[in-house]
Amino acid sequence: MTENERAARTLKHVLQKPGNGSCADCGADNPECGSCSLGVFICLGCSGVHRSIPDLGKVKSLRLSHWEDSEVQFMSERGNDAMNAVYEAALPVYYYKPTHRDFNLADRPALQSQKITQICLTKTNLCSRDGMLMKRGRDNGQFLNRRFILSLRDGTLKYYTKLDAKVPKAVIKVDTINACFQPDKIGNPNGLQITYLRDNITRNIFIYHDSSREIVEWFNCIRAAQLHYLKVAFPGATDAELKPKLPRSFLKEGYMEKTGPRQTEGFKKRWFTLDHRRLMYFRDPLDAFAKGEVFLGHRDHGYHVTIGLPAGTHYSGTWQYGITIETPDRSFLFTCETDTEQKDWMSHFNAVMNTRMSPQEYTEKILKHEHEGD
Repeated sequence: MTENERAARTLKHVLQKPGNGSCADCGADNPECGSCSLGVFICLGCSGVHRSIPDLGKVKSLRLSHWEDSEVQFMSERGNDAMNAVYEAALPVYYYKPTHRDFNLADRPALQSQKITQICLTKTNLCSRDGMLMKRGRDNGQFLNRRFILSLRDGTLKYYTKLDAKVPKAVIKVDTINACFQPDKIGNPNGLQITYLRDNITRNIFIYHDSSREIVEWFNCIRAAQLHYLKVAFPGATDAELKPKLPRSFLKEGYMEKTGPRQTEGFKKRWFTLDHRRLMYFRDPLDAFAKGEVFLGHRDHGYHVTIGLPAGTHYSGTWQYGITIETPDRSFLFTCETDTEQKDWMSHFNAVMNTRMSPQEYTEKILKHEHEGD
């Protein structure tokens, strides 16, 4: 056995240790590279980011590179879990670590340069912010420069149509906000979707900035401001209890067909967004307002989901993979294009309905009854 064959075999064994089977930075499965500087295993896409960072750029392919015995020993003594516990120890609770699901391979540098941003962000005030962002118009779809102000004191995010405008176009309460990276949907590598409640109706706005660092800091500012609100609202809660309530990616998005409340209307193709217990649907993924919304409670309170459509349902569409959601008030009928999509939606619906509801979710149920359009 040659020296390199021996090294490759040892590295393969080290990869089997807990935490090493996914990229230390973005979480993608089966990392192909190792950082000889940090002692972590990373994917090919993230390796390019590491190589661009001075003093941290010693990266090798696990399969193609020659590894010295000392380098293999270095990797075996460290590993993803141990080293991330060190590198991320000072991160505040609100800091969001982007995953491979948040961006395309080509967009990876926009959100992924963790070892730089983790150090810088902990030294930055991420609770209040004032700056210009490109915002998509609700009616014309054009992106125009708008001034945004995030205020920790007021607990609001405001935006203005002009830099010197005195009256904001909108005032958004931070406690109603969810936000997630949406590069594909928005068509920009630094795209961010902000979802919030206005007059008890869900509203979406879509923004981006030419600087990836800027949009990441805006996102973390929103999370920091919301964490501040949650600590005041729930003084006895721990950081671990509050962290899941911070802005996060949607559970699932995609197209399904649906029929109306009488279940005699034709099935229409709609874009669906599952944000924990809220299943919203839109005519277009970039719509500002949802056409309708379904609240998904716990199965002990009369919420159930089954594969297929009720017997006798009149259906003339092209998608044959049905789903029926039963609520205490009525049933909702959907169809998916493939059985894979059907199973994936079913898995998410069941996971939500098997999760106990919090007191806040009971209040949300009272305030937001199921409603739907066409």
